[in-house]
Amino acid sequence: MSEGFENYVTVAEAAKRLNIHPESVRRLIRKGKLPARKFANTWLIERTTLEQFASHYDPRPGRKATLL
Repeated sequence: MSEGFENYVTVAEAAKRLNIHPESVRRLIRKGKLPARKFANTWLIERTTLEQFASHYDPRPGRKATLL
């Protein structure tokens, strides 16, 4: 049964990868910024999706710097 879940991470694992609080990960999921699936009352995020998201995510709060 567990062989289907090796390509997914939990909210806690995603939080460690993104270096943010787990509730911040849940907030990103609720806002639709981070795609996830709910299974048995637990959010699961695909590893490849998380890596793509992490490559351009900036955890700093506030307005992001722009070139112009």
